[in-house]
Order: sequence, then structure tokens, then C-alpha cells
Amino acid sequence: MVLTAIGQPLSLRELPDPQPAAGEVRLRVEACGVCRTDLHVVDGELPRVTPPVIPGHEIVGRVEALGEGVTAPAVGDRVGVPWLGHACGVCRYCVMGAENLCDTPQFTGYTRPGGFASHVVAEAAYCIPLDRHGDPVALAPLLCAGLIGWRCLVKAGAADAVGLYGFGAAAHIITQVARWQGRRVFAFTRPGDADGQAFARSLGAAWAGSSLEHPPQWLDAAILFAPDGGLIPQALRVVRKGGRVVCGGIHMSQIPAFPYRLLWEERQLLSVANLTRGDAKDFFAVVPQAGVATTTVAYPLDRANEALSDLRHGRIRGAAVLTCQPG
Repeated sequence: MVLTAIGQPLSLRELPDPQPAAGEVRLRVEACGVCRTDLHVVDGELPRVTPPVIPGHEIVGRVEALGEGVTAPAVGDRVGVPWLGHACGVCRYCVMGAENLCDTPQFTGYTRPGGFASHVVAEAAYCIPLDRHGDPVALAPLLCAGLIGWRCLVKAGAADAVGLYGFGAAAHIITQVARWQGRRVFAFTRPGDADGQAFARSLGAAWAGSSLEHPPQWLDAAILFAPDGGLIPQALRVVRKGGRVVCGGIHMSQIPAFPYRLLWEERQLLSVANLTRGDAKDFFAVVPQAGVATTTVAYPLDRANEALSDLRHGRIRGAAVLTCQPG
């Protein structure tokens, strides 16, 4: 499924099978999650989106061909391909262990072909080993929603009471991790979203309400998954002195002016950018311990536009996933 023009529906195209270059592997895609970042690509809200683009960066697949020099993974292995598809390894950020901030990165489904396809090529060094016997549809959302949620939760520090704004794919995964860690989760949804609030409570949220409401206690930290800049001052209003507000999205609407008193008293406002292979190692070690179970809605590959539309309009509970074979 190919983006041929910004803002237009994806088109189903038949293309030659991609061939792995040195250091790369070709995967037969089993499933690919549909992420809000894919909407930002389609809408041209990220810089330098250059069609044609094959979106998709929550890829689960089986290795079927190896490029020169690849010794692992092996043919037949199941791996995941996340958003970060390549980092240079030599810039100051890579050298200091922050490959997520690399000066010359490549991103799956954005600057290199992604997983809204039957096959994809990826750098072997950036593939994540996955459970050979797990459900690929259930695994797919962990490759971005889970990883970004995990990085956000780590940035939140030792917060006991954590607010999650936007209860979608990332929040429903990280709620389970936070509860396993012994934290209390407070879920914020769009006003009137009773179903979303009930979903949050079913996963163990201590409280669920509208993003315009004040929770029953002060929060130690808040994580924003919704791309609405207006939520930043709302979150600062409910975070205690010395607390943190972590922005987990790659794109956000304009942040409105707000009084300095909301930031004062040593509150912190942070952003999370991309992810590292270290994040993946740490997170996927936690997933089985925390008993994370993803809630998904599956679509065949040729219904990718429907999946994107349902995501855009908040019609999905949990995560949308393409099964990556035409219906």
C-alpha cells in the first residue's frame, strides 16, 4: 500500500520483491501495526515526506533472504522491525549512546520502505528477535506503541501516580506495565468517551475521565500520547510540584500560551524522540513478566485506508493491525 501523494489515500500496487543489500534481510511480513505516526506521514505533517512511501513501522515478519555478511538473524527467524531503521554510529549522539537522536538516521515507513506490504527489507542490526510462537497480530503494536510507551514511562521517573492522556494503542500497553510495576494509572480521554474510559478501568486504571477534568489527586507525572498541544497546560495543572509532563508523540498541534505558574515549582516538560535498540531489549524482557496482552483490530492489507480512517476518528479500541495479505 503506497502513498503516492501527500494527503491522498494509499494505493495498492504490485511491486518486485525487494532484494536485501549487504547487512540487510528480507522479511515476509506477517503483520504490521497501524500507528498515529503513519497518519502524520500520510498527512505530510512530518518534514520532507517524499512520495512514493510505503508506510508502516510496527512490523512482524519471518526472515526469508539474507544479504551479504548477515549471520543473524537466520532464515526462518521471526523478528520485529521498528521505527528506527538505521543510525550512523559515529555522530556525537550515537557515540554517547543516544542513537535515537542520530544526525543521519533512517526511519522505517518514512525514509525507507515500511511494512504495509507483503515483503520488506530491513537492516539486520536493527531487527528485534521475537517469540517464534506468538500471535503476530498481537505482537505488532509492541514495536512502536509499546516501545514509545516504555521510553515515556522510563522518562517519567519514579512516579507513583501517572496520568496518561490519549488512551489508545500506547496507553493500553503501558498501563499494564505500570500496574505491574505497582504504579497507579489515571487515564484521560476525549470528553464524552465513556467506552474509552471503561476500557482504561478494565485494564486497571485507578481513575478514568475527561482530559478537561482534574483527577482525584495530584499526579507525579503525566504522559501525553494524544497529539494535541492544548493538553500540555492541562497536564501541567494536575501535576504536583516537581512533577513531570512527558510528550510521547512525534508531532503535536500548536502549544497554546500558558501562565508561567503552571511550569513553576520545578515542574518539568520533556519530549521523547524515537527509540533505541536498548529500549527494545529492556522492554521485550518486561513484556512476558508483566503479562502484557494487546487489544487489536485486524484488517487485511488492502483495507489499510480504512484502518487509518478508523484510527484518525478514534474508532479503535487498542491498536489497529494489518495482516499484510490482500483480503
